[in-house]
Formats: sequence, C-alpha cells, structure tokens
Amino acid sequence: MIQLPGNFSYMRTRETLARAHVLRRTWPVMLDLLVAAIGLACFYGVVRIATMWMAHAQPDVIISLAPSALPRYAFFSMVRMALAYFLSLAFAIGYGYVAAYSRRLEALMIAGLDILQSIPVLSFLPGVMLAMVALFPSRQIGVELGAIILIFTGQAWNIAFSFYASLKSIPKELDEAATLYGFSRWQRLWQLELPYAAIGLIWNSMVSVAGGWFFLMACEMFVLGPRDFRLPGLGSYLQTAASRGNFPAMLWGIATMIGIVVLTDQLVWRPLIAWSDRFKFEQVESKSHVRSPLLHALQHSTAFRSVSKKIIRPLNEKIYRHFAATRTTHIEYDAVKRGAPSRVLRAIVFIALLCGVGYSAVHAIDLLRSVELQQFLTILRGAAATFLRVNIALVLASLWTIPVGVAIGFNPRLARIAQPVAQIAASVPATALFPILLLALVRFRGGMGLAAILLMLLGTQWYILFNVIAGAMAIPTDLLEVATLFRFSRIQKWKTVILPGIFPYLITGLLTASGGAWNASIVAEYFRLHDQTLKTFGLGEQISSATDSGQFQLLLLATIVMALMVVTMNRLVWRPLFRLSETKYKLSA
Repeated sequence: MIQLPGNFSYMRTRETLARAHVLRRTWPVMLDLLVAAIGLACFYGVVRIATMWMAHAQPDVIISLAPSALPRYAFFSMVRMALAYFLSLAFAIGYGYVAAYSRRLEALMIAGLDILQSIPVLSFLPGVMLAMVALFPSRQIGVELGAIILIFTGQAWNIAFSFYASLKSIPKELDEAATLYGFSRWQRLWQLELPYAAIGLIWNSMVSVAGGWFFLMACEMFVLGPRDFRLPGLGSYLQTAASRGNFPAMLWGIATMIGIVVLTDQLVWRPLIAWSDRFKFEQVESKSHVRSPLLHALQHSTAFRSVSKKIIRPLNEKIYRHFAATRTTHIEYDAVKRGAPSRVLRAIVFIALLCGVGYSAVHAIDLLRSVELQQFLTILRGAAATFLRVNIALVLASLWTIPVGVAIGFNPRLARIAQPVAQIAASVPATALFPILLLALVRFRGGMGLAAILLMLLGTQWYILFNVIAGAMAIPTDLLEVATLFRFSRIQKWKTVILPGIFPYLITGLLTASGGAWNASIVAEYFRLHDQTLKTFGLGEQISSATDSGQFQLLLLATIVMALMVVTMNRLVWRPLFRLSETKYKLSA
C-alpha cells in the first residue's frame, strides 16, 4: 500500500493530475484552432494575390528600400516561389514517370531534359516574358506569370532528374511484388514509386527551392532591351539595394530571407523529412529516427484525423477500386492500353510539332545569319573560359560536400543541427552576398574571375550536398550493421558500402550541379554594382550582355553553344556514370 506523506502532497498530486487531464483535453482544441487560423491566413493571401494580379499592369514600379516594406515584398516572393515549386513538382513527376517507363521516348526525353537544364534562366527570359505580356497586355498577371515560369525553369529539371533516377533504381523484388499483387498504375505510383522516391524528392526539392531563391533577383527585376521589368518582391529589394550599394538595406533583406528560410525549414521541410523516414528501404529498422514536433502535433490533431478518416481514406479507396477494375499488369509504358489517342491523331500531333519546330528553326537560322565570324569566335573563347570555371567549382564543391553529406546523413542528431544551417546557407542567394565578395576581391588581379568561381561554387555546391545527404539516409541500416559486424576499416566501409550506396544520388547531384554552374555563370560573370557593370570574359557574361542590349542573335548563339557543351558533357561523362549507377550500384536484396 502506498503511503502519502500528507494531505498537502495528496492535494498536489490531485492538482497535477487534474492539470494534465485539462491539458490533454485542451491541446487538440488548440491544434484545431491553429489549423483553422492557417486556413484563414491562406484564404486571405489568395484574395490579396488575386486582387493584385488582376489589377492593371504597373509600368513603373518603384522599389522601396524601407524595412517596413519587407513583409509585403516577402509575401509576394513566397507566393511566386510556392507556385513555381508546385508547378515544378507536377512537371517532374509526370515527366520523370513517362521517361522512366517509355522505351520509345526515354532517350529523347532525357536528351530534352539535358538541353533544358543547360539553358540559362536569362535565355528563357525574353520569350517567356514577352509571351506572357502579350497574353495579358493590360493586367499585372502577365508579368507575374512570366516571373513564376522563370523561377520554374530554375527548379524543375533537378527534381525531374531525381524522380527519374529513383524510378530507375527501384529494387527488383519490390517491382516484382507489385506485379505479383496486381497493383494498378495508380497503386504503383502511390504505394511504391512515390514512397520509394520520397527521400530524394524532398531533399532535391529543398535544393531546387534554394536555386529558386538564387535566381529570384534576376526573375523579379531585369532589363529587356528598352523595357525595364520590375516586380515588388524580396529579390527586387535585394537587387535594388545591391545596385545602390545600400548595405543596411541588404542586411535587412538578407535577415528577412533567413527568417523565411528558418520558418520554411521548421514548418515544411523538417516535418516532410521526418515523415519520409518511414519510406526508407531496409530490412532492419534504424534505432534513430528524424523527429518533428510539428508533424507529431498535426498527426494528433482532431481535425487532421477527421479529414483523413472521412475524406482522404474513402477517396483513396474509391480510386483504388476504380483502377483495380481496369488494371493491367504491364509495367512498361503502353500508350495504346492507357487509352492514348489513335495513330492518326498521334500522326497529326507529330506533324504539327514538326512544323512548329521547322518554323522556329528557319527563323532562328535567319537570325543567326547576322552574326559575324569574329563574334562567333569570341563566343567560343568565352565558352572555354566558362567551362574551366565550372569544372573548378565542381571539384571544389565535391571535396567538402561528399564527406560532410555522408556525416549528416548517418547521424540524425547532427542532421537536426546541420540540415537547417545548410538549408539557410543554400537559400540565401549568393548574388545578395556577391557585392561584399566583389569589394574584397576586385582590387586583386583576376579578382572578378576568382569571384565568378566562388559565386558558382556558392550556387551549385548544394546540389551535391543535398543529394549526398539523401543517398546516405537511404542506405539500409542492415548494410551498415553488417559493415560494423565484420569490423570494416574506415577505408573499407567507404569503398564497399558508402560510395556504392550514395553513387546514384551523387551522380544526380553532380549532373544537376554541372547544369546549375553553367546557369550561375550568367550572374557570376556579369554583375551591376554602384551603377556600374563588373564583368569577366566568359559565356555567361556574353549572354547577360546580349540580354541587356537586346542583341537576340548573340543571345541565341551563346545559348546554343552553352546547350551543346552541357549536352556533350552529359553524353560523354554523366550518362555513362548514370547507367553504371542503374546497373552495378542498384540497391536490391
């Protein structure tokens, strides 16, 4: 029998139990109120954005550098980034799925992805922005959609490569199990393919969003020939502050961006990483897991449970039953069985596309005729200079991102500290820090060239780091325990477990980092500071200069040369390594 020390202790015990009981009853209500508040805030944001976008176009937007304008600018930029990301995610899943399962289209689609990745954002800028403004000549939505599509071009390709690589590396036994149980394509997508690709998708989404922040300054404020396009946002705020040399304003802008990144990490990425840990492919459960207080709170919310029980689960069951009734066990993409259009319709679409490509090619050739031989040779020399800078940046990035990424991926405690720091560092645009870097290096001989390499490094190293982290987290725990059981030395562990395990992710990171470095060259080699233009000789400098001056023939030729160089590198180096990762280093039991 338990003896209480006295009435006082007894009363305190009862009071503590009563408080705990009240807390258990009120906490779900507080969570529901929080969810309702988030819903109302989202509704207000949608109304605010719709009102601004449907207003008349604003030809001359004045960017205020007052700190009080930052909350409004940050909100506008976050909406553009979010819409561009969801557009990128939908594109990546659809494009990667078709490319992975269509033998007829795979080579063509991957080649197209290589080309699209190699085209810099500024090369998309004239066509995208002029087209959007022409579609909505009197509304602000035209310029807004143009900026969103430009941000999309800096995010989509990396996520698409990640999803494609994950589908190609699905273990054979999982694929056979899905076929044996007669999964419909919908069930395969939701219960096998997306879960298996979840870790890579989330980490590559993080680095893609970071890449979007990198190019935000170029997408919200730019000059196109005689026209000056400006959108109120955090990117235009930072670019205006950098061009005027207003360092207090730059610090305010960077601090605001860091605050956004920290909130995004805690409210979005950290819960998603903790949630994706359940999809790790392993036969021995890991002893340590990534945790998120927000995810735990949402999972125990009454409103969340009710929505899941009454809406999401019944809807999933209806969808599964519908597709199960008409399912087919064929895994390979089959256009005929999927209700694809007839051969006649496909032929008509193919002819229309061919005519469109032919028409564009004729006009492009006509535009290139005005390029002189000396200009062509100058572009080739610039391409060689940029090629050297890109490879130096990739080597420097690999030297530190591989060991650091493996350490973060293997240690959840370290990941809880290092991942937010890496996310913040990756999301702060290097272009915002570039003026400080330039002031420190421009006095030295070759300072602008060295600064260009450092800016490429700051903009592309995260592609490698985040892919290596995802690869290290995806290595099954049982493989690591076997290596420990057999007392592998550190070198043996790296050669037999770590490097083979992260190899597919590493190649994806290097491939996308290479394209990202070429893209970053347009900012790294040509920069405005204190109303003057600082530049170093290279292909990126020629693209930026041609965009500013409206010389579209030089812009087209420089873009073609950049695309050819990136595609050639992909074909000679990255594609063979990628095929090796699909065969020799594919994870299977």
